[in-house]
Amino acid sequence: MAVYIVKLRGWEQVAEGTTAFHFEKPSEFQFKAGQYIRMTLIDPPETDAEGDSRTFTIASAPYEEDLIIATRIRDTAFKRILKSLEPGGEVQLKGPFGALTLHDDQSRPAVFLAGGIGITPFRSIALEAASLRLPHHLFLFYANRRPEDTAFLDELDGLESTNPNYHFIPTMTKPGDSKQSWQGETGYVNKEMIARVVKDLKSPVYYSAGPPALVEAMKTLLLDAGVDSGNIHAEGFSGY
Repeated sequence: MAVYIVKLRGWEQVAEGTTAFHFEKPSEFQFKAGQYIRMTLIDPPETDAEGDSRTFTIASAPYEEDLIIATRIRDTAFKRILKSLEPGGEVQLKGPFGALTLHDDQSRPAVFLAGGIGITPFRSIALEAASLRLPHHLFLFYANRRPEDTAFLDELDGLESTNPNYHFIPTMTKPGDSKQSWQGETGYVNKEMIARVVKDLKSPVYYSAGPPALVEAMKTLLLDAGVDSGNIHAEGFSGY
């Protein structure tokens, strides 16, 4: 497995408590939308029991110039050091890894079920699908507490205007706590919400990512609805 040393270009806040970090992408680094990397800090000034390495799904699409990861900023040694990196600061990357990638059968819809920072693989896939004009029908359900907590909300919403096969269904579980007006879906993603949008629950291929509790709930929901387990792909994001 190749090891890369990459420089930080900069970072931006993409939701309250969530930051996207942009790194230079090595010319020889190739990946598929939905894959992840292993990042290791180089000679960090502090560490803790969680160590100096983390896995991050690549939030950028393969065609984008930067290599982007996004993460919730928790008070750990790794996150403190990552947040304190100046542009030009270096980290080590290994990868890519993972198979949470879009299926090849263009006749079958893809349904993405994301919660919180679990949106990162689906941002990559959705942008890539729009860029390549893929004929797959894509349905992206994205649950957060409030619009303020929803990373990449405006960008993902805007993709509907560039890809007629893409459908974005964000839902807020605590919209009353928001300072913004919310007119979209509310509550947790459930069978009724999916069926109202997707119609035939058994024909798509499903992908779920986010907090482990959400991922397990989605798997249970789909299995109870009669979806074949071979058509359910999932990744739990623990501690991010």
